[in-house]
Amino acid sequence: MADTPQNKENLVSDFSKSMSYGDYLHLDQILSSQHRLSDHHDEMLFIIIHQASELWMKLILHELSAARASIQQNNLEPAFKMLARVSRIQQQLIQSWDVLSTLTPAEYMQFRHKLGSSSGFQSYQNRMIEFMLGLKKPSVLAVYEHQPELHKQMSDAMNEPSIYDAAIGALAARGLTVDADCLQCDWSQPYAENESVKEAWLTVYRDVEQYWDLYELAEKLVDIDSRQQQWRFNHMGTVERVIGFKHGTGGSSGVDYLKHVVSQRYFPELWSLRTVL
Repeated sequence: MADTPQNKENLVSDFSKSMSYGDYLHLDQILSSQHRLSDHHDEMLFIIIHQASELWMKLILHELSAARASIQQNNLEPAFKMLARVSRIQQQLIQSWDVLSTLTPAEYMQFRHKLGSSSGFQSYQNRMIEFMLGLKKPSVLAVYEHQPELHKQMSDAMNEPSIYDAAIGALAARGLTVDADCLQCDWSQPYAENESVKEAWLTVYRDVEQYWDLYELAEKLVDIDSRQQQWRFNHMGTVERVIGFKHGTGGSSGVDYLKHVVSQRYFPELWSLRTVL
């Protein structure tokens, strides 16, 4: 809408005593946090892609944590909106690899040596998302031992139930039979596929009308799992395109490692039941 004299009169222009857009978002801090270690033009792309991804990951953790609490309180409806939002955020992260893939191998090699041992492999928020989805690997905590507060935060997160553990609890709360050791266990250990959980989900899928809310919860989780796989695949493709089969800067095997995890599933029963429906 064009500015009329009246619109201009109402437009706030003096922020000397009030909060501005930049103040609210702390843009001075955010936009001054890109510190290149080389003079190469494309290092800015590399930094911003990863910083933006970490902001999206922060929001994913925010949404997953609230969704888990909602499910644990047997209040599934709010969780559906939060989980749907996570899926949309994942799409943003998936597409970010397309932007990063504009970085050619020749360009990346101009500043890769400046990264030292730092690597996306060390992203603690990515690890915490994995914990929240049920992928627990106590060995990964060793990477963060040099930061005691962060190490404790991650250790605490590993010892909490995942969102899938909460979903399994919701099955039991509705009277579906689930083995007791799936409801009270050492949450820090990797989740192992369980036949009683599979049978409970099968009951849900075979009587959708009776268990519509649990069915919708399952499909929201499948959406997230599927998009995580897409994210890993696009990650693998981008790394292969940019560095080939070189080892990662953090010491990982690079593409070989990513190929190993690309088919990983977080909610195994929700996939295996599809073969018997």
